[in-house]
Amino acid sequence: MSSRPGLLECIERYFAAAPLLDARIERAGALDVPIADPAWPYPARPTRDGGEPVTVQDVRAAIDLQRRAGLPAALEWIPECSPEVTAAARAAGMPVEELPLLVADDAVDLVLPAGVRLFLVGADDPQLPEYQRVADVAFAHPGGQADVREAPLDTSPEARARTTALRERIATGRTVMMVAIENGRPVAVGSHQPLDLDGTEVSEIVGVATLPRLRARGLGAGIASALVAHARETADMVFLAAGDDDVARVYERVGFARLATTCVAELPG
Repeated sequence: MSSRPGLLECIERYFAAAPLLDARIERAGALDVPIADPAWPYPARPTRDGGEPVTVQDVRAAIDLQRRAGLPAALEWIPECSPEVTAAARAAGMPVEELPLLVADDAVDLVLPAGVRLFLVGADDPQLPEYQRVADVAFAHPGGQADVREAPLDTSPEARARTTALRERIATGRTVMMVAIENGRPVAVGSHQPLDLDGTEVSEIVGVATLPRLRARGLGAGIASALVAHARETADMVFLAAGDDDVARVYERVGFARLATTCVAELPG
């Protein structure tokens, strides 16, 4: 594995480049604020020009830009690279969540439970809204196993716009999505998002989610393992942010190593 500073710099480059194809970047002091389609928003992040540290005034200015653009008031950063942002975000009234940041190291191939099949999702898959519902239900109920009443399919204009944006990303290869199917129904999903950084491909694993009633069967770990294998066909580096320490330990068992921390701050709409 490369050195820790080198890996963090690569991840910072990834996050700086990710919005450039579909957002304009505005500055709020020492923060870059991507202004994109609300169907696929990006958080503000510290600039990479080595200038002044982020201040509470910068955070407030970023929030104002995002709200005027109809975007979530959101900020993300790596505290090992930008340690001052945590205090600035809290001073601006933003709750801060610290998540383990991991990088794929020694990959472990996992076998999914009997009866579960894993598929790559195509851009024209008519069941894409159903796959998104799996993620929505899972992230709305982050605890352990539970009998959760699944909400009806979201057919709002916002949900349709999110599906359209996802289809476009799958069609162009910017998102690679996998779904686990059991008895003809989707039960878990996950994606990785490859990006070429001047000849070095990096991919982030995102949105790994299992329906609450089916947790503790290895579905999430199995999808994560398959996503790493797929990403590594072309990517030089694969990373993810885990939801908490318990989730991080699951990923460590399938070949990830802890690298640092990523911080997320968001205000309710």
